[in-house]
Amino acid sequence: MEKQERFTIDKEGHLFFGGADCVQLAEQYGTPLFVYDEEAIRAMMRVYRDTLLEEYAGNGAVLYSVKAFPCMALCSMAKQEGLGLEVSSGGELYTAIKAGVSAKTISFVGNNKSKDEIAYALDCGVGCVVVDAYTEIETIDDMAKKRGIVQDIMLRINPVPDTVTSSLSSDSKFGFSVADGTAKMMTAFALGKDNVSLIGYHYHIGSQIKNRKAFLSAAEVCMKFIAEMKYKNDFETEYLNLGGGFPIWYTDEDERITLEGYRERIRELLQVVKDKCAAYRLNGPYLMLEPGRSLVGEAGITLYRVGSIKNIPGVRKYVCVDGGMTDNPRYALYGAKYDALLANRANEKNTEVVTLAGKSSDNADVIACNVSLPKAETGDILAVFSTGAYHYSMATNYGRTPLPAAILVKEGKAEIIVKRQSYEDVVRCDVLPDSLK
Repeated sequence: MEKQERFTIDKEGHLFFGGADCVQLAEQYGTPLFVYDEEAIRAMMRVYRDTLLEEYAGNGAVLYSVKAFPCMALCSMAKQEGLGLEVSSGGELYTAIKAGVSAKTISFVGNNKSKDEIAYALDCGVGCVVVDAYTEIETIDDMAKKRGIVQDIMLRINPVPDTVTSSLSSDSKFGFSVADGTAKMMTAFALGKDNVSLIGYHYHIGSQIKNRKAFLSAAEVCMKFIAEMKYKNDFETEYLNLGGGFPIWYTDEDERITLEGYRERIRELLQVVKDKCAAYRLNGPYLMLEPGRSLVGEAGITLYRVGSIKNIPGVRKYVCVDGGMTDNPRYALYGAKYDALLANRANEKNTEVVTLAGKSSDNADVIACNVSLPKAETGDILAVFSTGAYHYSMATNYGRTPLPAAILVKEGKAEIIVKRQSYEDVVRCDVLPDSLK
């Protein structure tokens, strides 16, 4: 299923997504509402899985980066499609285990894992821990020794490609720099421990990276480093995690990448690895790809109900909805851009440019600026596109706002995968001491 096939509009002007009427979904499940197209997610998972299988002789694995949208349903779907998981916290690991995912197929990343998180990972039997500090190696080595095990680890390195992205530079809290020799020193340090087994390297140059050359440059730097470790330090990596970061469409400023377009990006990245293995006479390492946003980002939309509308002559027009920065903080954090339409009037022409604002008591509570819409009215259903990644996962209870529900749609049928929070859920962890009663 290509991107443009996800949306249709019926004769009444209702937007359909994943075969489901968005107006009916809003009425049945309430708003705000996260809606995910199951077939679209599975199609993207298969693009990564099958391309790796076809282009790299199956010597690798795709790991769903859980932080993009962490819930048991997505973890289980990834398992069904033959993917492993990449988790970045104890909570994500717990979610994966509760979903029935084998810990052996899970990679645990993070630059500052707590001792409790590391202990939990070891006790679960997690497949690999990606290490990002000297102290972390020592902690894992000590904990593994007490448990009588040897834990597989990978080192997160920072390849700093020539085409540097805003997400990657030598000044980063993530990874050990290849350029300054830290990655080499960390390799020797890890190899000197008895209860950790260094199986390879991990890198990730960032997310929503539009420059295709950045991925290729990073891979070239990494492969050169791997060759250096083999011929100068007698260590040849068995595993290499190339990370994720391919971009998605948010607005027409972005390229609309088809499924074949993603295949091409994966192929060219794998080709760099194969070419460098031949050039440096390396055994092909077991490769891992770690997509998150590109799997679920465009496969998700958010439905809101329009409330108050405020026109400030000569300044701007605010169209306010019943959600906002509590379910989508990305505009407030990054100035992220979005496109939207009125799901109940999707066939009408746009007549005005508005700012979409939320309901929180905060001036920063804006979803998007300069959005073209028909003249909105109170009660309209607004659909905001490409909200499948880093929305639910970054949502907050600011203002004691309950988190929205999330549903999965397929061929017009919907299932709840995350329940809507109640006010009782919001105060569940509050404690009122006797002295204040």
